[in-house]
Amino acid sequence: TNVRALELSFLFLLVWYYCTLTIRESILKVNGSKIKGWWRLHHFISTAASAVLLIWPLSPSWYEFRPQFMIFNVYISIVQYLQFRYQQGALYRLKALGERHNMDITIEGFHSWMWRGLGFLLPFLYAGYLFQLYLAVTLFRLASNHDAHWQVPVLSILFFVLFLGNTITTSMVIPQKIKENRARRENSKTEDNNHRGKDRKIE
Repeated sequence: TNVRALELSFLFLLVWYYCTLTIRESILKVNGSKIKGWWRLHHFISTAASAVLLIWPLSPSWYEFRPQFMIFNVYISIVQYLQFRYQQGALYRLKALGERHNMDITIEGFHSWMWRGLGFLLPFLYAGYLFQLYLAVTLFRLASNHDAHWQVPVLSILFFVLFLGNTITTSMVIPQKIKENRARRENSKTEDNNHRGKDRKIE
């Protein structure tokens, strides 16, 4: 009973956490943030998945799924911390360069030096997405059991949608960032050439 109380408390905190994220992102969107639509939808889906997990009654399928789900949560917590450190470091550097205001809490645009941290982070992100696919397949397999409740197939669909959306969106962002980086380099070269031309005229 004590373990079940901890489980329910944890799942309730997950619902609360994703609810606060969706509210925060809605406020940022109203105030002009360029956050992608998928990430907002991602947190709505995560809220729904957490709520379904919260009302999943005790059953053999839950006991079989629980260890894998808890390992997934530990891994995602580590990845979120790595994302936080990357975002914090990049934003701090941009503020130091005078390219961001002190009130900014997200990064828009891209710089070549960001690839160093992003290249380190991407494998962890894709591993997390594959973990979501693994959970979706596991739940799909559990759904065939005679004692499976309706929560099992619903969660299987939700985890698969999260895997698909995360993978596609992140994979689309990478070439976009490469294009932005090239455009930024070309602009900087053009500005350097213009400055050199002006200096020669002055001489």
